[in-house]
Amino acid sequence: MIEPNKQNIRVAIVGTGFGKKVLLPALTEHPRTEVVAIYHHHLDKAETIAQSHHIPFASDSIEAIAQRPEIDGVAIATPPFLHYEQAKTVLAAGKHLFLEKPTTLNAGEAKELYHLAKQNQLVTTLDFEFRFVPAWLRFAELLSENYVGEKRLIKIDCLVSGRADASQPWTWYAQKELGGGILGAMGSHCFDYISWLFGPIRRLCGQLNTTIKHRPDPATGSFKSCDADDVCHVMLELADGTPCQLSLSAVTYQGRGHSIEVYGSEGTLILASDNQQDYVHGFKLWGSQKGDTLTPINIPPRLDFAKVYPDGRIAAVMRVIDQWVAGIDQGKSMTPSLVEGTYSQLLIDLTQESNMTGTWVDVPTINQFLEGMGNRE
Repeated sequence: MIEPNKQNIRVAIVGTGFGKKVLLPALTEHPRTEVVAIYHHHLDKAETIAQSHHIPFASDSIEAIAQRPEIDGVAIATPPFLHYEQAKTVLAAGKHLFLEKPTTLNAGEAKELYHLAKQNQLVTTLDFEFRFVPAWLRFAELLSENYVGEKRLIKIDCLVSGRADASQPWTWYAQKELGGGILGAMGSHCFDYISWLFGPIRRLCGQLNTTIKHRPDPATGSFKSCDADDVCHVMLELADGTPCQLSLSAVTYQGRGHSIEVYGSEGTLILASDNQQDYVHGFKLWGSQKGDTLTPINIPPRLDFAKVYPDGRIAAVMRVIDQWVAGIDQGKSMTPSLVEGTYSQLLIDLTQESNMTGTWVDVPTINQFLEGMGNRE
């Protein structure tokens, strides 16, 4: 945990969906952060939230937020089509950045934000929570201890029913050009943790499908077209040659949830949760070596959250905030930063490219991409 005797980081929150439900309680409870400003594009809503949570400043202007001298950093939790311009405004004003995923609408935008933050010597953090969930941390430890031996197959599923009902309303989430779809929502997480747990990716082949073509527009009552993916399949070849299969769906009634299966020469590890109400709570770990029966693996108390909240995301996000604050203290971005965010976005772009061309696509290393080699902008 961050040392409590250091100066607090004064933070503005931009976005009041996830921002209000998760970031606000996480930043309020964290011992080193203080929420001093809130943004909503309707000023009256910003002021209502500010008054009810004792936040000193409310605004409907990103520029006004970014220019306030008392603010050290800004946490952005708006829809993805707003990320690039909002983050650019924040970084140009010299504020540290905490950004929700998916990073931007394309990897070129993410790369530009990375270089702007680097130029202005600002600390950036991407909210990739799975890296900090206790069961996931133990899973990573066992992989690093070579529990499964030489990897033979990795299989990842995230099969949920959040958008399975075709009567659910049409929103930006149904629009590809606004960053909607399961690839951005969940694939952004998956691409990040694949690189964390298993290393870089050499090439990929992706297929995207929109199975629900129309949804009702709550503003008019008429049906509007959907073009964002609600089902996604990706085949990946890791840099070490391991095959990896990724299946994502937001429209699977009774889908079995989120799981990672790793099969190797020495054994098997399975990390899974069928909790579709809370994507952090509920993960359990099983293992087997040399063909023995799969058995539960206990998560050691040293990895437990200091406090558990009804919304599992809060405790995980607090650990991501730890990284942000530690980076600000040390004057350098910690993992996960815009480096990881740009790599995740690059893999999203390449999946879309593969889907359009029907071919395998080579993946440059993140350093090649950031330094201008293998540009796909």
